Amino acid sequence: MLDGPKVSQSELAKRFGVSQPQICRIIKNKERILSEWHQNSNPERKRKREGKDVAVEAALLRWVESARAAELPVSGPLLQVKAKNLAEALGKPSFEPSSSWLARFKLRHNIALEKPPRERGDAEQPAAERWASAVLPDLLRSYAPSEVYSCGETGVLLRAAPPAEDERAGPGGRLTLLLCANADGSEKAALRVVGQSPRPRCLRGVNLQHMPWSYRAGSLARLTAPLFAEWLRDFNEEMRRKGKSVLLLLDKREAHPYLELSNVRMVFVPPAAALAQPLDRGIARDLKGHYRRRLLTRLPAAHGSEQPTLLDALHMLVQAWGDVRPGLIASCFRAAGFSPDVGPEALLAPVRLGQEQLERFVLMDQGLERLGEPADTEMAEVADWDGGTAEGEDAGEPAAVQPCPSEPEVRDSLATLRRYLECRATSPDLFQAFYALEDAVHMVSAS
Repeated sequence: MLDGPKVSQSELAKRFGVSQPQICRIIKNKERILSEWHQNSNPERKRKREGKDVAVEAALLRWVESARAAELPVSGPLLQVKAKNLAEALGKPSFEPSSSWLARFKLRHNIALEKPPRERGDAEQPAAERWASAVLPDLLRSYAPSEVYSCGETGVLLRAAPPAEDERAGPGGRLTLLLCANADGSEKAALRVVGQSPRPRCLRGVNLQHMPWSYRAGSLARLTAPLFAEWLRDFNEEMRRKGKSVLLLLDKREAHPYLELSNVRMVFVPPAAALAQPLDRGIARDLKGHYRRRLLTRLPAAHGSEQPTLLDALHMLVQAWGDVRPGLIASCFRAAGFSPDVGPEALLAPVRLGQEQLERFVLMDQGLERLGEPADTEMAEVADWDGGTAEGEDAGEPAAVQPCPSEPEVRDSLATLRRYLECRATSPDLFQAFYALEDAVHMVSAS
């Protein structure tokens, strides 16, 4: 219209129901508007509104263009992860790429995300029928068992007993655990725990840099793509420090974005073989059994209605993760077919509890009624010891002997020591010594 017969600006304003200054601005910026429209802008937009972080969006848009030029897959969760990384690089760590921001970004720049028929490189998902017979054996021949890792999520309840039938556990009462271990059980990655609260009161004053666990907050206590990408980068950095190049097998989910990493090769297991993941073969179940046992034994009988704090649960989960034996992990990898000497039929083999595991679950609650109540014979021995007189000791002199601490006093002392380590610890290894001491004390108490 602007290139056709001459029409006055006033006539154009009347025709389109706008003011004459608006027509003047459009004519003045004609070249820029047409250039943006031809590049990537949304033709349905009537106003050009910039985002709050123009620099971040401009950098992300350039990255999207380069990714599409290289025919790389681009998804919504991956855009959020990349936007967060670019914002941190641009000195804006407080920028949060929410789902609503992502929707507006795509609308502003006319970006349509289409799922590619097949992802490239190590993110390729082979057909399920080829997975057990060809793809997995080829992968395992390229890595030692100690270099083959599997990761996944599982949920746990904070409370000692499951909720009643008419009661549902809210997100504040559950946690999501990110577990990762290698095929021979020689290494278990530190627990990454996701809860709902972004700033739990019980974690105030805790030196989080030196804890044997890490805690993050997620919507409804779920693992999100940005949280998983953060863990991937941390895991890759740990492998780089150890000088290892490893294979990481995982399920293909929306919360599992694919990243190009220097020391970690990601391979997604086909959906049809998802049940064959080692974590689903008994590793996660064994951890939950140890965690529940610790919940039941740590809560005194007199205070059974009290629920542990998030901090208590985090420490008990680390101890339960340490209780999972390397032999069990290795057997779960073999049962999943993640071993060169296991045939494809193992992918569908049923999993049964061993005798030792069965006895532990059956006898899990045994001896709880004795917590806080020493046996009569023990009380008699203590009375005899307190009433006796050592050789050379004057019976008329009152003996300056500290009384035996009660079990509540011992528990308070352990809590005080743990709090001291939480605030002053310089290494997660210190907590392993504390956990061993705590276990020893509870064994004495329960005996």
